[in-house]
Amino acid sequence: MSTLTPVSEALDALFKLVTPLEVEEVALAECAMRVLAKDPVAKRNQPPFDASAMDGYAVKADDARIGTELTVIGEARAGFSWSGTLEAGQAVRIFTGAPMPDGAERVIIQEDVSRDNDKITLLETLGDADNIRPEGSDFAVGHRIIAPKRLRPGDIALCASMNLPSVHVYRRPEVAIIATGDELVQPGSEPNKDQIVSSNSYGLKAMFEAAGAIVRMLPIALDNVESLGQVLELARGADVIITIGGASVGDYDLVGEVAGSMGLEREFYKVAMRPGKPLMCGKLGNSLLVGLPGNPVSSMVCGQIFVVPALRAMQGLPPEPAPRQRGRLATDAGKNGDREHYMRAKLEIRDGAVWVHPESRQDSSLLSVLSWSNCLLVRAPHADPLPYGAEVEYIPL
Repeated sequence: MSTLTPVSEALDALFKLVTPLEVEEVALAECAMRVLAKDPVAKRNQPPFDASAMDGYAVKADDARIGTELTVIGEARAGFSWSGTLEAGQAVRIFTGAPMPDGAERVIIQEDVSRDNDKITLLETLGDADNIRPEGSDFAVGHRIIAPKRLRPGDIALCASMNLPSVHVYRRPEVAIIATGDELVQPGSEPNKDQIVSSNSYGLKAMFEAAGAIVRMLPIALDNVESLGQVLELARGADVIITIGGASVGDYDLVGEVAGSMGLEREFYKVAMRPGKPLMCGKLGNSLLVGLPGNPVSSMVCGQIFVVPALRAMQGLPPEPAPRQRGRLATDAGKNGDREHYMRAKLEIRDGAVWVHPESRQDSSLLSVLSWSNCLLVRAPHADPLPYGAEVEYIPL
């Protein structure tokens, strides 16, 4: 029996095969969830001037006293400043976002004022706030977002406010997915009694796209050398080639053989994890090739544990395992076997703590259980039994 590679060692080996992709300048409107390769730097202050934070009246600080009567001499609104200099005894009607008039030192909110034609009187409800947003109080020229970082909606808005029409990001990795097996048919087909519907490709496509990849689903490869070779040829040029099934020890598991004949430099084969032992990884030309198990849950779990971190590293993010969090075990758990176990589980927030409920059925064919789950409870090889309430690690899904 061949030795199984520990998960941590397999990840280290995989990361050695991965380097960040090229950098490209992309229009800001197309950069959602892309990964920054260079720091965007602000070209202007925000706000670019002292601005009113409220609707009200701009006044001199010494005039801001209960009972003071002032004369309204103009109006300022967003995009249209009032020209002139405010003097004692005067006020300018002002709206949120408008530039503060010269000489104005405070904004009295409209609720603290009574108005009669061009006269206002400050009421007893007058507060202490100046209601001004100083120039550069959000950010100043030279402010930067530190790369690498995946751009969230708030980051995109910040870049736009920094007056940047485009940013430098890493190229998105291109992934080609190949499902293998005579038994597979596409969803919507009419399977015969010996066939099943191909599901793994669709789940993995969604997973990899969420991680920033561009994904191509190639035709199903039949269990023969010619068919598999033809489909692998279609995958050439992809940054990552994913095969599903065909990497185990059965008579029809041909991925290793066919990819080897095409120049595959295999890095490891078989990993000490459950589900997902028959996992293969190597380089085929310039492509990273990952042979995933055929069982649906095994395929999805291995995609989460191995492929998603590789895709992140290709986009310039640190080469790190899937992040783990801690919670409390919501039931007793028995002793673990000799492989790291990624148990499908669901989280519950109760009494201010995160509780992890492992599903009682952990068979690697049960997609309904995976759909129910929102995390993977991680148990180390040979871990001792755990009681209810014990601290455990989990990976969010």
